[in-house]
Amino acid sequence: MIGFDVVTIFPEFFKGPFDYGIIRRGRESGLIETRVHDLRMFTSDRHRTVDDRPFGGGEGMVLKPEPIFDAVEAIRKAAGAEVVVLSAAGRRFNQAEALRLSKAEQIIVICGRYEGIDERVIEHLATAELSIGDYIVSGGEIAAVVVVDAVARYVPGVVGKEGSILRDSFSDPEALTSMVEHPHYTRPAEFRGWTVPEVLISGHHEAVRQWRQDAAMKKTEKNRPDLLNT
Repeated sequence: MIGFDVVTIFPEFFKGPFDYGIIRRGRESGLIETRVHDLRMFTSDRHRTVDDRPFGGGEGMVLKPEPIFDAVEAIRKAAGAEVVVLSAAGRRFNQAEALRLSKAEQIIVICGRYEGIDERVIEHLATAELSIGDYIVSGGEIAAVVVVDAVARYVPGVVGKEGSILRDSFSDPEALTSMVEHPHYTRPAEFRGWTVPEVLISGHHEAVRQWRQDAAMKKTEKNRPDLLNT
């Protein structure tokens, strides 16, 4: 079982995302635990201050180190717990990272906000600084849902058909060339004049396998050419 501990200034945000899909299924099955912690509860001043102006000047506010350190030290249960800071400046979160994190007993996720987090948290407390993509969202809460969902899929028993994980896009982190998943089709075989590739309804399993491999390559070349090693 994996325990996910999310540290945030907006704990109410997670009432929706964590109550649906595989995260809910994993919780109800006792395969994962999700615990959400309000960072303001780890402050000591009467105003529950979690941020301050950046040294050196500049716009925005920075999350202070004290409440984050106090929060992590209070909720850490496993000696080898992963402490993940979600930040636009982090390395790219991918399928291989999700698989790596799934081996941990406990994952503590710190949601960034404002202009960022005091660097001492990243240097001396975090085990990883991750970004879900090359774009900016309003806070780490959105990214935290992505990370928890992606990691939870690797917990045995959480996904109903575990074999499907192996066929997902980016599912082989050891491969020299990653590809997106092949296109999918379902009934009806003809819709508004557009037909399903005949090979998919031929019953010829080897031909289907070869088609899917070729189609995955073509789709990767079209949508994600950056994934292909040349």
